[in-house]
Amino acid sequence: MGDNRKGLGLKIKLGFGVCDLGGNLFFTMMGFYLLYFLTDTVGLSAGLAGTALMVGKVWDAVTDPAVGYLSDRTKSPMGRRRPYILFGSVFLFIFMIVMFTNPGIKEQIGLFIWAALVYCLLNTAYTLVNIPYGALTPELTADFNERTVLNGFRMSFAVVGTLIGAGIVIPLIGMFKNRSSGWTVVGGIMGAVMAVTALITFFAVKGRDAGKPVIHKNIIKSYTEVLKLKPFILALLPWTLHITGITIIQGALLYYFKYIYRAENFFQFALLSLLVSSLIFIPVWVAISKRIGKKLSYNIGMLIFTLSVILFFIFGQKFGVYFAIGLLFFGGIGFATQYVMPYAIIPDVVEYDAVKSGVRREGIFYGLWTFVSKFGQAFAIALNGWVLSIFGYIPNVDQSKLSILGIKLLCGPVPALFFISGVIILSFYPITKTYYDNMLSRESAA
Repeated sequence: MGDNRKGLGLKIKLGFGVCDLGGNLFFTMMGFYLLYFLTDTVGLSAGLAGTALMVGKVWDAVTDPAVGYLSDRTKSPMGRRRPYILFGSVFLFIFMIVMFTNPGIKEQIGLFIWAALVYCLLNTAYTLVNIPYGALTPELTADFNERTVLNGFRMSFAVVGTLIGAGIVIPLIGMFKNRSSGWTVVGGIMGAVMAVTALITFFAVKGRDAGKPVIHKNIIKSYTEVLKLKPFILALLPWTLHITGITIIQGALLYYFKYIYRAENFFQFALLSLLVSSLIFIPVWVAISKRIGKKLSYNIGMLIFTLSVILFFIFGQKFGVYFAIGLLFFGGIGFATQYVMPYAIIPDVVEYDAVKSGVRREGIFYGLWTFVSKFGQAFAIALNGWVLSIFGYIPNVDQSKLSILGIKLLCGPVPALFFISGVIILSFYPITKTYYDNMLSRESAA
C-alpha cells in the first residue's frame, strides 16, 4: 500500500466519517425505538415482536458475509465498494418509511409476518451501505495510529447520529395528534439523513476505492481461513458480547423511563447525557490509546460503562430520573471506547491476515465481523421481547412488580454479564503497536 494512504487530509476524514452519522442513526432507531414502536403503536405482542426482529437480524447476519464477499470481487468504474453504497442508500430511505408505517393489520400473525419481512428488507438495504463502507477503512490508510484517528472522526459522526435519534424522535412524534403518522414522518426524515450521509461518503472517497478485485477460489475456504485467525477471534468475540449487551439496554431503556420513572419525555435527555459525554471523550480515548494501546483503552472504557449499568440497576429507581441522567453521563466516559476501539482494531487484523496470506480480503473480514455480531444483536432483541413477555408486560398500562423487575434486569445485570465476559476475552488479544510495526517491518524486509 503506497505512502499516499498515510496522512489523510481533513476532507477525506470528514467525508469518510460522515457516513456513520447515518449508520448510527439507523442503529439508534432500531435499538431504542423499533421494539417499542411495534409493541406500543402497531400492537404486536412483545414476544412476537422480539421474535420478528430476531428473524430480521438473522437474515441481516446472513447477507453481511455475502455482500462482503461480492464487494471484494467487484470490478466497476466506481471501484469495489462505492456502487453498493450508492444503491443501498436509496433503498435505505424507502424501507425506513415502510418500517415505521403502521400497516393497520389486526391479526397478530399477519403483523408478525409484516414486521419480519419489512425488517429483512430494511436490513438488506443497510447491509449494502454498511459492509462496503466498513471495508474502506484499511484501504484508506495502513498507518496504525492514523486508523485510530480516522475512526475517531467516524465515531464522532456516529455519536452525532445517535444524538439526533436520541434528541428529536420523541419530540417529533409528540407534534402529531396521531402517533402512527408521527412515526411515519420520523421514518422518512431519518431515512433521508441516512441516504444523504451515505451519498456524501460515496462522492468524498472517489478515487480512494482503488483496491484490486479479490478472486476467492472458494468462499467457504476463505471464511474458514479467516475464522482460524486467533487475533480475529479474540477481537470478534468481545465486540459481539459488548454489542449484545448494548442492544439489550437499548431495547429496554425506553420502557424503564415510561413505566418506572413515568417520564417518557425525559428519555431523550438521558440519551443526550450519555452521548454528549461519549462525544467529549472520544478524542480523549484516541489520545490515551496512543499511550496505553487500543486493547487496554477498550477494556478500561467498558469496565467504566459496566459500573454505571450496575449502579443504575441498584440505585436508579430509588434516586429517580435526574440521577439516571447524571449516571449516564458518567457511563458515557467509558462508552466512548465502544465507538472507536473496535473499528480501530479490526483493520490491524486485516493487515495481519494480508501479511500472512498475501491476499487482501477486507470484505470477508467486515462481513464476518457484522455477521457474528448481528447474531448477538438478534439474540438480544429476541431476549428483550421474551423477558418482557415472561415477566407479564402489557403495553400502555401500569406494570406489575414482576414486569418492572423484568425491565430492571434488562437494564442492569443481564447486559453487565456480557460486558464483563467481553473484557476478559479481549485481554488475550495479541496485536499491539510494537507487534504491528514489527510485522510490517518483516514484510518490507522480505
